[in-house]
Amino acid sequence: MTIQLYCFGESGNAYKAALSLELSGLDWEAVKVDFFGGETRSPEYRADVNAMGEAPVLVDGSIRLSQSGVIQDYVSEKSGKFGGKDAHERREILRWVFWDNHKLSSAAGMTRFLMNFLPEDKRPQEVIGFQLGRLKAAYAVLNDYLEGRDWIVGDGLTNADISCCGYLFYPEPFGFDRADWPNIDAWLTRISETPGWKHPYDLMPGSPADRT
Repeated sequence: MTIQLYCFGESGNAYKAALSLELSGLDWEAVKVDFFGGETRSPEYRADVNAMGEAPVLVDGSIRLSQSGVIQDYVSEKSGKFGGKDAHERREILRWVFWDNHKLSSAAGMTRFLMNFLPEDKRPQEVIGFQLGRLKAAYAVLNDYLEGRDWIVGDGLTNADISCCGYLFYPEPFGFDRADWPNIDAWLTRISETPGWKHPYDLMPGSPADRT
């Protein structure tokens, strides 16, 4: 049975789930969510897809999962990939997934939305400035940790990498310039050279160009 992933191209959290599926070799298909049209806020979506009103959502037969980290963990369970070689690596992967969700992706997603997807006269500059400061601190943590390392955990791509890169391939400005963070830059290159890798706008339906 083909796995379905409710997703949209602009979402870095959806990208984490979609990229893990794509690189796992599992059979899957994208189901476009019209986030900017308000679909996730509709009673129908909350009743039929996700009561939390969010994307991504994975549906595999009777299994329905939300939250990108949970979906990534399921993909690892089903494919045997990206979950670490032993209990120690699995804990380290979870540590970085939780860190990313709290410190990196949460700030990156919000900042990118405020800077790019709101009308220019409604962008809260003080909030954006605060978020940019948080992001700079998160980039520094990741860049310093990657010194002398090819991957975040172990000797190959894991869910830690897929989670932490979730927003960093997007072209819209949100306070991230790869040239400022050489270890992150090299790491992102390694990820993009992984066989089967795709840019978020090539992997999932939907992009800002669709709304212009």
